[in-house]
Amino acid sequence: MNKYTVMQRKEDVVRDWYHYDAEGVVLGRLAVEVTKKLMGKEKVSFTPHIDGGDYVVVTNVEKLVVTGNKMKDKLYYRHSGFPGGIKKRTLEEVLEVKPEDALMLAVKRMLPKNRLGRQQLTRLRLFVGAEHDHAAQKPVKAEI
Repeated sequence: MNKYTVMQRKEDVVRDWYHYDAEGVVLGRLAVEVTKKLMGKEKVSFTPHIDGGDYVVVTNVEKLVVTGNKMKDKLYYRHSGFPGGIKKRTLEEVLEVKPEDALMLAVKRMLPKNRLGRQQLTRLRLFVGAEHDHAAQKPVKAEI
């Protein structure tokens, strides 16, 4: 038995492609699964300071569901930087205008708040509708 912990190096990272279909899936549950794949938490070779995660493709983002009254009660805030410049939108409005923003923000807020998290978020691909541009990468169909 080896007494040393094996630390992954960035040269040794092997990335896979995963495909999730968001139709009828709860927003938070999908965000957790996607975040695990982006960070590489499910890999045996997980190392916290190395970007060892996989690529994730999510289709049918407009068909996400939420439980309870979140469609009307959940608010997304943004601020212009000027006094009184706060604006808010409900989840219902976000899904109407740009549905991929709801999942993107959910995943972004679960990732580390540093350079590593921003780098991991670049491997997330979101698509409205059932078609996506990454068929050549042969993504593995992942279930929740």
